[in-house]
Parts: sequence; C-alpha cells; structure tokens
Amino acid sequence: MQNADWTDLAYFAAIARHGSLSRAAAATGVSAATLSRRLRGLETTLGRRLFLHGAAGYALTAEGRELLIRARPMEEAAAGVARWQAAARGPVPVRISAGTWTALALAEALPRIWRPGAIWLPEIVQAERSLDIARREIDIGLRNARPDHPWLAGRRVGLTRFAVYAAEADITGWIGASLDAALTPSARWIEETHGARIVTRSNAPALSVQMARAGIGRVVLPLAVGETTPGLLRLSEPIAELDREQWLVAHHEARHDPPIRAALDALAAHFADGSATRGPLERPPPNA
Repeated sequence: MQNADWTDLAYFAAIARHGSLSRAAAATGVSAATLSRRLRGLETTLGRRLFLHGAAGYALTAEGRELLIRARPMEEAAAGVARWQAAARGPVPVRISAGTWTALALAEALPRIWRPGAIWLPEIVQAERSLDIARREIDIGLRNARPDHPWLAGRRVGLTRFAVYAAEADITGWIGASLDAALTPSARWIEETHGARIVTRSNAPALSVQMARAGIGRVVLPLAVGETTPGLLRLSEPIAELDREQWLVAHHEARHDPPIRAALDALAAHFADGSATRGPLERPPPNA
C-alpha cells in the first residue's frame, strides 16, 4: 500500500484549518489548483473521502476529522523544526492573541514586557475568538477561561475588572458597539442595561475611548485601560458581573521551546503584581 506523502498531509491540514482552497492557498503560497490536485491524490492514496465540498467551503468528513487528529503531531513537529531553524537566524516571532482590550493594554505595556535583543519577537494578534494553538495559528493565547483541552497548558495570571468611564461625571448618554460588530461582554452589558440611552455607536473600541474622551458619552472599560487613559473619570465601582479571569495558554509541549518559554515568563512577570489586569485604583469614583 502506498504511504501518504507528508507534504500532502500538510496541504490537507491547511485546507481543514482555513475551510477553503483560496484561503489555504494564501496561507501556504501554493496555488488553489495544486492544492485541489494534491487533495484528490491524497484521498485516492488513502481510499477515503476527507471533505464535503459545498457553497460554504470545505467541511471535514468523519474520516477527515480522524486524519486531522492523527496529522496534528506531524504539524507540531514541523512547527518545532521551523522554530529551531529560525532560532539560528535570530529572534523567533512569537504570536500572542488577546481580546480587544487586552491586546490594546499589551501594546501599551510592550516596552515593559519585551526588550530588543531578546530571543523572541512579539507579534500581537487582536481577536475576539480563540485562535487555534494546536494548529499553530498562534503560540500563546490570553484567554478568560481555563483551557479545557489536554494538549493545552494554562496559568492563571489575574482578574480583569471593568467599570464605567466618561470625561465628566454629569454625562448621561452611552457609547454602544455597532450592531454589526462582534459584541464583547462589556458591549452586551451596555445594550442590556442602558440600551435606551445610547447616543452613538462605534465598531472599534479605540474609537469608543476617543469619543468618551471627547465627552460624547459613557463607556465601559477594563480598569487597566480606563485608569491609565488621560481625560477619563471612573464613575462606578467595578462591575462584578463583568469580572473575567485572565489565563496564559500555550501548547503543553511548545511551551518548553526557549522563545515561547521566554515570552510566557515575560508575560507572567508583567501580570504578577496585578496592575496589568486591575489598574491603579488610587482615584475613588465620584458619585455617578
């Protein structure tokens, strides 16, 4: 029996990860026609149908899902070789994903987390969904829940708390998220509790902050963002129902790679005193 080609398995995994030939082609640098041909060859070699192809793209069959599980160690090994090879050329990029507010706070704190000359280069990816660490979409995730997969390792690094902010205490209108934007828990809270008093909307959190600074309305921010943004007053105590645990998550084997280990240690040190998620609380909120 002919064995499956490793390259074909890598192409198969890329199609499974991206759900379409065009996106897989963009990610791999291989034409969609070549990917299609190699996929047909792989299915012929294995004697199994791996995908259902429809208007929504490529969906794995049951046998395709089984193959993806079996191909995962190969992907991990290939990624390890790539990191080893890259390390010989200099600092290794480490992709770190976080939600909107955490990503903004990380960008602000980056000079305290990373220094030129380190063995890793930070690449911050802003995403509200959890990107796939096992498939190496990212190397480290900052998430608001303990990881629930056996191939992931997590470390709780703090608690993110949210409060209401505005330029002045007498501002009563609210800034909401655009209805076509992905709603964060804080945006949903505004909709549910103050929806009738929303005076404007934005599809980007950074724009909401700027509108709040301009006096347009109130906004809900993590303490670490609101307490360090000039021109904003905190108008409430932390909103308990928006409290979110913060976890550093990485692949249980890849976390031992020196660049990823260095990045994890630097991030953990940043969060260690709590100010990265809590923010300085010297200013008591005025009566709202």
